Amino acid sequence: MARKKPAKDKSEKNTDVEEPATGATPDEPIATRTFDDYECSGNVMTDFPGLCALLDMKDIPAIKTKSGSSNQESAPGGRQSHKKPVPDVFKPLIQVQLENGDPYSTSSLKIFGWTVDEPIIRVLCKMISSMAILHTIYFWQARLTDEMVISLANAICVCNNLRVITLEGNPLSDHNHQLLFSEGSVLTHLNLRNNRIEDEGVRLLASGLSTSRSANRSLISLNLSFNHIGDVGAGYLAKGLRFNRTLLFLTLSNNHIGDLGATQLAMVFGEIVLTHEEIVQRRKLLLEKMHSSTSAVDDHSCVAKIASDQVPSIASNASLNLNKGENKSTAKKRETSKPDGKRAPTKDQKCLKKAEGQDMEEKTHVFDQENKKPLDLVSPLLNESARQRDGELVLPGNTTLVSLSLAGNRITEVSLPQFLTSLQMQEGGKGLLRLCLQRNNFALECESYVKLKELMTFRDPLNKKTEEEIEEDAEGSQSSDS
Repeated sequence: MARKKPAKDKSEKNTDVEEPATGATPDEPIATRTFDDYECSGNVMTDFPGLCALLDMKDIPAIKTKSGSSNQESAPGGRQSHKKPVPDVFKPLIQVQLENGDPYSTSSLKIFGWTVDEPIIRVLCKMISSMAILHTIYFWQARLTDEMVISLANAICVCNNLRVITLEGNPLSDHNHQLLFSEGSVLTHLNLRNNRIEDEGVRLLASGLSTSRSANRSLISLNLSFNHIGDVGAGYLAKGLRFNRTLLFLTLSNNHIGDLGATQLAMVFGEIVLTHEEIVQRRKLLLEKMHSSTSAVDDHSCVAKIASDQVPSIASNASLNLNKGENKSTAKKRETSKPDGKRAPTKDQKCLKKAEGQDMEEKTHVFDQENKKPLDLVSPLLNESARQRDGELVLPGNTTLVSLSLAGNRITEVSLPQFLTSLQMQEGGKGLLRLCLQRNNFALECESYVKLKELMTFRDPLNKKTEEEIEEDAEGSQSSDS
C-alpha cells in the first residue's frame, strides 16, 4: 500500500499540470478537443497557441505583450503611433496591449506588415468575443481579403467596448470596408488609409453614414486619405453627410477630388434642398409622429407641415382635401350655432391654451407613451427649421462635422467661393471649425482662399491667437503702413 500511494499522487499531479495548458477537463481526453468546443479564457497568451494547435498550425506567430493604456496610442483621426522596434515590424508577431499588466485584460491587438491567413483570422475572431475591454484592432499591410473582413465584422458585433479599427494598406476587391461600421456597431474611429478605395467603395461607405431612412449613430472619425477617390466618390460622401449627425472628423487628403466633388461637399454645409424621395420620407415620419402624439396641437401642426411639403400624391391630396372639407363643415356648424355677442371660452379652447406651452417644449422630441421619456428624432428630416423657397423644401445643412481635410487633391479656386458661401450660413458657433485645403491647384494668395482663412481663423479652437489679438495685429499693420 505504501508503494501504490505515491503512484496515485503522481497521476493526480500530472492531471493538474495538463489542465491549464490545454483547457481540457480531467475527464475529457485531449484528443477529443475541437476548435469549436474550445472556451476562451480571455488570456491571449494561452488561448492563441491553444487554438492554433487545434487547427494543426505549424508556424504559430509569436505574441508580444505590452503594458499600458491603448487610449494613449489612438488619435481622433484614427492615426496610430508607429514608434516600434524595426526588427518586429515584418515578423509574424501579434502585439497585445494589456491594461495594468493583467493577462486577462487585453485592450488592443496589432499586426504589422506580415501576411495574415484564414486560420489566424479564425483564431482572432474566436478570441475577440472573450475580450471584455478590447478597445483597438490594428492591421497594417496584413493582406486581408474580403472574406476575412466579413469574419471580423461578424466578430466585432459582440465587442461592446471596441472603438478603434485601423485597416491600413489592405485593399479589398469587393469593397467590404463598410461592414466594419454596420448598423448596431459601436465603433467610433475607423482608419482606412491607403487601401486603394475608389468611387464604388466610397458609395458603400457613404450609404453606411446615412440615407434618407437610416443613419450611423456611433462613428465620429473616418480617415480615407491616400486612396483613389475622385469627384464621383466625393459626391457619394456628400450624400452620406446630408443626414449624418454623428461624424465629427473626415479626412480625404491625398485623393483625386476636383472642383466638382469639392463643390458638392461644400454645399452640404449650407442648405439642403430635399429631393422627391426625401420629401416623401419626411411626410412618412411626420405621419408617424402625428399618430404617436396624444396632443391635438401636435396633430394640427403635423398636418400643416405635411401640407406645406406639397408633394404630388393622389393619396396625400385626397386626405388633405378631406381634412379641409371637415374643417369647413365644422366651421359652418359653429357659425350657425354661435349666438350674437361674445362667448365664454369652451373647455376645448382652455385645453388648447394649456397645450401650447407643452408643444413648445416637446416640438423637437418624440415621446415614448409608456415610459414618458423623450426619444431622439429618427432623422434630421424632422428639423423644425424646414422652409419653402422657390417651390423647393429646404433644410439647414450639416453643422455636426467639425473637421474636414481635402489637402493634396485637385481643387482649384473655382470651388472655393462655394465653401465660403456655405460656411457663412453656419451660425451660432456650430459647424465646421477646421478646413484643410493645402497642396491643391490654386495660389495661396487668391482672394477666395484668403477670405476662407480669415473666416476659419476665428473658428479654429486650436488657433493660439484670440479675436482681440488678431484685431490688434491688423491695427498694428495698418499703422505701420501709414
